[in-house]
Amino acid sequence: MEIDGSYGEGGGQILRCAVGLSTILNKPVRITNIRANRPTPGIKAQHYVVIKSIKEMSDAKTENLEIGSTKLTFIPGEFKGGNYKFDIGTAGSITLVFQALILASLKTDKKLNIKLTGGTDVKWSPSWDYFKHVFLPIIKKIGIKVDVNLIKRGYYPKGGGEAEINIFPGFNLKTLRLDKETVFSKIKGIVNIGQLSSGISKRIKHSTIRSLLKNNLQADITIEESKTLSPGTGITIWTDSKDIILGSSVLGERGIPSEEIGKNVVNNLLSEVSSNSTIDTYAFDQILPYIAISKGESTCIVREISNHAQTNMWLIKQFLETNFQAKQEENNFNIVVNKQ
Repeated sequence: MEIDGSYGEGGGQILRCAVGLSTILNKPVRITNIRANRPTPGIKAQHYVVIKSIKEMSDAKTENLEIGSTKLTFIPGEFKGGNYKFDIGTAGSITLVFQALILASLKTDKKLNIKLTGGTDVKWSPSWDYFKHVFLPIIKKIGIKVDVNLIKRGYYPKGGGEAEINIFPGFNLKTLRLDKETVFSKIKGIVNIGQLSSGISKRIKHSTIRSLLKNNLQADITIEESKTLSPGTGITIWTDSKDIILGSSVLGERGIPSEEIGKNVVNNLLSEVSSNSTIDTYAFDQILPYIAISKGESTCIVREISNHAQTNMWLIKQFLETNFQAKQEENNFNIVVNKQ
């Protein structure tokens, strides 16, 4: 099977997801034009670690696996279980690597323990707290059980963050039925900060709480300070509901006032809440492979279908006979996913 890595948004998502699906479906794949739509095309450090780790844990075979390569041949093997440790070598995203490893290991019959070093809260990827408090609880509803442990945060450019994950065998994947709207009254959140003044994190926290209270939402926001190699800060908030979890993250950047970070993270979440979504825009594209391989019909409501989600739907259909239906309503889309 050959996949054009330049399709749609043409980023690293195609590479990570294709290798994951290749592994669990035992379908060899050749990917060309890898990250062709990016300023620096080809395999980056975090993608290299994804493929190298899957290769090591499953005795897979590869061709052209090197940083900068724009093509890759991947012949899957069988996961062996055990304890593993990998270093991304940069501030590359730990959460994106973990997501790819969870997908690739869905059919393992042995427990896996994986420790990674890299970036925990970096651009263009889920923050650690979004990964832990939004993404993982959602895939748990599908029947995927993992435990995670944050050892140390890592920011751009030096990284140095550490985290580990335990992936348990015996997944019995269920359909995801998130088609009932929910009223939210309480929001939880975490401000993370390292090598910066504590006043910054306090201003982010207070700005977030004020913005939530203006919209009649109670807030439970904590601050986590860490010793890190590079300075950094950010905030993740999520709805405190057993059934529906919507999340929002904003990473601090030089020149953006702390108060604006708090307002922005709330506005992002409110856009999801006001559209009556049952899964937020970012989580939707991240969970698509999991619901696509589950037997039966999965449903959810999303505010919009991002380019990432459209690209992932296309990729999944290259591997599986899956039907994606999207019915546009006034403020959202009703999604139905069927594995044929």
